[in-house]
Amino acid sequence: MSFKSPFPDVEIPNLSVYDFLFGSVDPAEEARPALIDGASGAVTTYQGLIAQINGVAGALAARGLAVGEVVGLHSPNVPAFASVFHGILRAGGVATTINALYTAEDIAKQLTDSKAKFLFTVSPLLPQAKAAAAQVGIADANVIVLDGAEGHPSLKDLLTEGAPAPEVSFDPATQLAVLPYSSGTTGRPKGVMLTHRNLVANVCQINPRMGISGDDKLLAVLPFFHIYGMTVLLNAALRNRAALVTMPKFDLVEFLKIVSEQRCTYVFIAPPVAVALAKHPLIDQYDLSSVHSIFSGAAPLDQELGKAVANRLGCRVRQGYGMSEMSPVSHAIPFDRDDIALDSVGPTIANMECKLVDPGTGEEIEQPTEGVSAPGELWCKGPNIMAGYLGNDEATAETLDAEGYLHTGDIATVDSEGVVTIVDRMKELIKYKGYQVPPAELEALLLTHPQIADAAVIGVLDEEGEEVPKAFVVKQQGAELDEAAVIAFVAERVSPHKKVRKVEFIDLVPKSAAGKILRKDLRAAEAGK
Repeated sequence: MSFKSPFPDVEIPNLSVYDFLFGSVDPAEEARPALIDGASGAVTTYQGLIAQINGVAGALAARGLAVGEVVGLHSPNVPAFASVFHGILRAGGVATTINALYTAEDIAKQLTDSKAKFLFTVSPLLPQAKAAAAQVGIADANVIVLDGAEGHPSLKDLLTEGAPAPEVSFDPATQLAVLPYSSGTTGRPKGVMLTHRNLVANVCQINPRMGISGDDKLLAVLPFFHIYGMTVLLNAALRNRAALVTMPKFDLVEFLKIVSEQRCTYVFIAPPVAVALAKHPLIDQYDLSSVHSIFSGAAPLDQELGKAVANRLGCRVRQGYGMSEMSPVSHAIPFDRDDIALDSVGPTIANMECKLVDPGTGEEIEQPTEGVSAPGELWCKGPNIMAGYLGNDEATAETLDAEGYLHTGDIATVDSEGVVTIVDRMKELIKYKGYQVPPAELEALLLTHPQIADAAVIGVLDEEGEEVPKAFVVKQQGAELDEAAVIAFVAERVSPHKKVRKVEFIDLVPKSAAGKILRKDLRAAEAGK
């Protein structure tokens, strides 16, 4: 039997993301700060942001961007990200957001797969962006460098052209808005097709649970290019007329300084930041009393760690769960519920329905009238579920069933009150500091080494409890290869978050009769050490 959200359905307006977020800004709200640059303190008001969004939309339309065409956005968290991101959507374009840590090869793969016509980046990331653009045939004139670089248009150039935002018409229910890339439950990254309705729906669904108000200052250190930062920070904050204080990357001292000086009230993090907040001696040197809430996502937060943060900072700590394929949130502990255990991900959000299915038998697991259910794979259905994977019907069919349920690949339980707890992962993905690392990608790379005969990769916990990629390597006969050499080989060829951190040499990689790597056997052996 399926179980629904315990919360009443919310109304989801049939609007584009731009009209939903900015169509109702009244004159009294125009002067409010929308974005604050954490480093400089420079403020962009709602009026200024809307003007920039319209300017970007006009400039893109003047350059020939048509409704439904894709634009790459490759940038860390800076205020201009919001202007460009929403400018792309305002013009009827589709934003494919690109990890700021990506190598030129990673960027080129995403640009090729998404068929992007333009690429926005920033000068510190220009070398890899330019190399990728050249590889896929995007001209320098269509590589826009936000802060300016010789031979490329800048954001200022686009805004000073004064081209009016185009009149565009599309159905929000079917028109794609964004194409973030996710590995789903397995394999290599795939373009997740999210419509305007998907994004609008998820903000409407989470709004009553998050408790963000127009008086809040949200610290935006979680990347906007990731769906968590895009929906839960960028869009939800702007919808509520809150202020976003941007940080391009995490640095503990800078983090504490900005929270203290800007008097941030709501801080969104991933679990590695929680470790610092709970344990680092520096915390006591800063006034963090303005913070009323910390919300953790992207990876599981340990209950004791969450409590330690709450006690040290004197604030509430909450966590939620989601996937890029769900825009992303499906579950969250409400801001006003202190009674829900922090090791859960809270109840299902409004307008959603879930099932737990025994992965062995395919039988549905009942929600109990008391206590906690048996574990099963979590399936989710709702208006925030993706339209599918770009150009990959097979992967879509494996993840989305005929009834509209998304098969998450995560094993969960549900209690009699509807509170869901994630207990294990069926999927093979490694979550390193919230970033997805597909084992298959690293295995394929390792096999290109002339001295490696076979390889398998799984996630293991390091000394700090962080999941990291570990490679099990079979050497070619007579090969002289050590752990450092394997680590260095991978590090030179992947983005930093994809590095192999541990290596073990073995005689044989366990495989099924069909030749599939039995990573579960490696995990079992690892657990037995």
